[in-house]
Amino acid sequence: MNFFIDLVRQLSRVCGVFASVLIASAIVVVCQMVVLRYFLQESTVWQTDYVTYALVAATLIGSPYVLLIKGHVNVDLLPHYLSLPARKILAFVASICGLIFTVLLTWKGYELFAEALEGGWVTDTIWELPLWIPYLSLPVGIGLLSLQYVADILALLSGREMPFVMDSHSSFEGE
Repeated sequence: MNFFIDLVRQLSRVCGVFASVLIASAIVVVCQMVVLRYFLQESTVWQTDYVTYALVAATLIGSPYVLLIKGHVNVDLLPHYLSLPARKILAFVASICGLIFTVLLTWKGYELFAEALEGGWVTDTIWELPLWIPYLSLPVGIGLLSLQYVADILALLSGREMPFVMDSHSSFEGE
């Protein structure tokens, strides 16, 4: 079990690096687009599409890393006032709900990807990018997010990790 948890965490870190590279590439392409349009008076063909799809892919593929570092938006008022056992139950229920949602989204994302691939869908811009390429980031990114949820649930059940990034002694009764 520890091997699986560590493997998924490493994969999530790789996703974070990949998302960072996508964001950096989008920044470079925006700068290139500005130079082409405003200084060289040339038109751009693929840059706007690339930036849009790269930022969406970075968001989706980077989501496992964000979950790994517990960077998602989190309201910790309720867990702050709960005892440690109740906090663990809340974390388990929240993680199970997140896992169910991400598994369903992965499945629907895969269906969209497969339909775009089989149908030969392309963007309606002059670039005509095959849409299966940007659509692939949905099942891949959210599928890996599902794996991170599974690893988090296993870590929680094994007592390896505290939920909600809170100090184990922090509770209403103890303060």
